[in-house]
Amino acid sequence: KKKDEKQFINVRLQLLDQQYCLEMDRQLWQSYLDIGLQQHLWPDQFYTMAKTNDFDLCKQYVMHYMENNKKQLNHCQFELTKQEEQFQTFCPMIEISFEQMEQRLKELVDRERKYLSKRNNDKLIKFKDDISEKQRLTTISTSALMNNQENEYINRLITIREKQAEIWKEQLMLEIRIYCKFLPLNFDQLENFISPTNYSPLNNTQKAIEMKNKHYKIIQEAKRQWLNYFLNIYEIKIQEYEQQYQNEFIKLRSLFSNNNDTTMLNNIKEYINNRINRLKKDIYDKMGSFRKIILQNRQRSSSTKNVIGVSPEPYLDLISNPFNKSQWNYLSFGPSYIRVNQSAIRPKCQQETEIKNQHKDIYSKVENHLTGHPHLIPRNNPIFKQYSDHLLDYLNQSYFTPLSYKDQLISREQAQILGSIRRIIQNMNLIIRVTDKGNNFYIGSAIEFEKKAQKFFSDTNAFIELSSNPFNEILDKVIQLLNTLRGKNFIRKWQYEQMMPDRTNCELAHLYFNPKTHKDGIPVRPIESTIHASTTKISKFLDKILRPIFDDKCKETTIIDGASLITELSKYNKKGLLKPTTLFCTFDIRNLYTM
Repeated sequence: KKKDEKQFINVRLQLLDQQYCLEMDRQLWQSYLDIGLQQHLWPDQFYTMAKTNDFDLCKQYVMHYMENNKKQLNHCQFELTKQEEQFQTFCPMIEISFEQMEQRLKELVDRERKYLSKRNNDKLIKFKDDISEKQRLTTISTSALMNNQENEYINRLITIREKQAEIWKEQLMLEIRIYCKFLPLNFDQLENFISPTNYSPLNNTQKAIEMKNKHYKIIQEAKRQWLNYFLNIYEIKIQEYEQQYQNEFIKLRSLFSNNNDTTMLNNIKEYINNRINRLKKDIYDKMGSFRKIILQNRQRSSSTKNVIGVSPEPYLDLISNPFNKSQWNYLSFGPSYIRVNQSAIRPKCQQETEIKNQHKDIYSKVENHLTGHPHLIPRNNPIFKQYSDHLLDYLNQSYFTPLSYKDQLISREQAQILGSIRRIIQNMNLIIRVTDKGNNFYIGSAIEFEKKAQKFFSDTNAFIELSSNPFNEILDKVIQLLNTLRGKNFIRKWQYEQMMPDRTNCELAHLYFNPKTHKDGIPVRPIESTIHASTTKISKFLDKILRPIFDDKCKETTIIDGASLITELSKYNKKGLLKPTTLFCTFDIRNLYTM
C-alpha cells in the first residue's frame, strides 16, 4: 500500500508540475499575441521561427502554438481528473484528505517553479523592446532627412558599439574563468618557467613547508599580475572604442544641427543604445551556458588538480593538505562567508529559541534607544506593543517560510562539509585562525602554533600565565565598586544599570593570536579579547562621554584613514608648506608589547 501511495503522489506531482508549466507558457504566448496584434508587428525572432516575413502567417504560427498548448493542458487536466477518481482505490488509508494533499502538492510546485514567473516576465520585456526597436528603425529609415551620409554614420556607430560589445564579451568570459578557477592554458604555462626547486631540507619539516608556501606565493602573485595586465588591456580597448564612438557621434550631430532636428538625432541615439543593450543582454544570458561548459571542462581536466590558482585560499602551514576538494573550496570562502539558511535545517524547538532571543535583543535595543534622550517616549506607549508584535511576526515568517528543495540540499550539504572540517581539525590536532591583515584562514599544527605563542612570550616578556582563575574576584570588585558609587549617590540609577555586568554573560578577558602569514617565519599578533569582560560595560559608558572630548581636542593631529590623510595634506599644501624637500616618515613597530 505504501508503495502505491508513493507512486500515486509521484505521478500526481508530475502532472501538477506539467500543468503549472503549460499554464505559465499559455499566459506568456497570450501576451505575445495581444501585443503583436495591437502593434501589428512581430519581432524578427518570431518571423524566423515561423519561417516567413508575412505578418498574418506569423500570427497563424503563434495561434497554432497556443492551440497545441491548449490541447496539452486539456490532456493534462483529463489525466488529473482520471487520477482523482482513482484516489480511493490506491490510497484509501492515507492520513490526509485529497484536498489537503492537492493543496500541499500545488504549494510545492509553486515554490519550486517560482523562477518561471520572473523568466517569463523578462521574455515579455524583451518582446516589447524588440518591437519598439523595429518601430524606431522604421521611423528613422523612412524619414525625409535621412540620406546616404547619415545612414553611413549610423552604420559606423553600430559597428563600433558591436566591436566594443565583443571586447566586453571576452572580458566577461575571462572573469567567469577566474570565478570557476579554470584559467586559459597560457596562464598555467607560467608554472613551467617557475619550476619548484629540487632541494628539500633534511629533518626540518617547518623549513620545507615555508619553502613550499613561498614557491606557491611567487607563482600566484605572478599569475595575478599577468591577469591584471590582461584585464587592463580589455579596459583600454573598451575606452578606445568609446572614444571612437563619441567622435563619430559628434560628426553625425553636426549634420543634424544644420536642420535643427534634435528629435531625429535622439531617435537614432535611442535606437543604437537599445540595440546594443539588447546585444549585451544576449551576451550576458549566454554566459550561463558558458559557465556550465567551463565547470564541466574543469571537472574532466586532470591537470587542474595541481595547478596554482589566483583565487584567495587558506594559508596551509602543513606539509600536505588533509582536506578534500569540497572542504577546501568551503574554507576558501574565508572568514567573512556566512553559511546560507543555517537555521532552516535546525529542529523547530531550536528555531523558536533563536526567534525568542533575537526578538528580546532587538526589541530591548530599540526600546532603550527610543525611551532615552532625545526621544523620551514613555515605555507604556502602545507603539512598543505594536512594534513587538510586528517584529515577532517578521521573525516567524523569516524562519518558518519553507525553502525550495534546491536550497534545502545546499544547506544540508554545507552543514555536512562544515562538520567534516571540524572533525579533521579535531582529530589531527590542527588550529584554524584568521590571518593578520588578510581575509583568509590560517591552518596549521596546534603544537607548532603553541611554539609561536611561547616564542612571543619569551621575546616580549609582557605577559605571564595565571595559575588560578581570577574571574570571580574581578567581577565581585566591579560590582562592589558600582554599589559603593550608587550608595553614595555619585552615579544615578540608570547609569548604575548601564554599567552593571551580567554574571551569566561575562567571561574572563583572554589572549589569543593571529598569524602574520605575510611575514617570514609567520610570527603572531596578540589580540586581547575583552568584549565580555566584567569591565566592558563601564568602558563603553565612559567612552560615550570621553570620546567626543578626545576627538574634538585631538582632531588637528589625528589621521582617521586614507581620505583623512589626503584632506590634511591638501590643507598643508594650500598653506604652502608642502615642498619638494618635505620628508615623510613612517614607522614600522615590530611589537607593541615589548617590555
